[in-house]
Amino acid sequence: MTRDLPAFTVKLAQTDDDLRAAQRLRYKVFVTEMGGDGPLVDHEVQLEVDTFDAHAHHLLLCDNRRSGDDQVVGVYRLMTQAAAAAVGQFYCESEYDLTPLYQSGKRLLELGRSCLHPDYRGGMGLMQMWSGLAEFVDREGIDLLFGVASFPGTDIAALAGPLSLLHQRHLAPPELRVTARGAGAIRMDQIAPAQVDPVAAMRATPALIKGYLRLGGVVGEGAFIDKAFNTVDVCLILDTDVISAMQRNIYSRGQGLG
Repeated sequence: MTRDLPAFTVKLAQTDDDLRAAQRLRYKVFVTEMGGDGPLVDHEVQLEVDTFDAHAHHLLLCDNRRSGDDQVVGVYRLMTQAAAAAVGQFYCESEYDLTPLYQSGKRLLELGRSCLHPDYRGGMGLMQMWSGLAEFVDREGIDLLFGVASFPGTDIAALAGPLSLLHQRHLAPPELRVTARGAGAIRMDQIAPAQVDPVAAMRATPALIKGYLRLGGVVGEGAFIDKAFNTVDVCLILDTDVISAMQRNIYSRGQGLG
């Protein structure tokens, strides 16, 4: 069962072709656009692939007006705890210590590999994907959403303002405060509060991160430089209880997800 909108369909990937379409869009965004790479990236057929894909759900945003093999314009990879157990870990455990989330006793869902085709950013596409996500969360009984979201580039000086603002205003409470670890871990509080221009800092923050913050999202301690994908990652955490009834009505108003 799928949900049809004037231009969009939001569905879960069901076939190998669906998964390849998601991986093809990820290649366009993460490899071609952002300069990323990785051991399982297939440059010959232009697919961005990793070992987590086979175990995850893949939420797809499709534009029905595009040709059949090019309809996927948005992707979310959804990793349940069962999927993570099958792989051996959640994706972002290579960057963050998730002990506080495990100890919370909450039912977890990792959001990853989220991307939109450039032509669909800043419009209704993200809202439609969140609508499908909200329904999946309700159906699976998820309590806590988390995952890494990325700033493009690895110039820490250029990102000092937005990283510091996130640390100063949106740090997760201690009981949910995951911590960046490993060689790529850096402090987020790069500059003092008095030196941060909040307007400029938020303007330099990617739309996806700002969207999570508007829903009540918080960030873990520290950021992570992901050289393979040419990004600086922060771990976002969203307790589904903080999503108001009004927002739930907006994002999951009587619609079915395949």
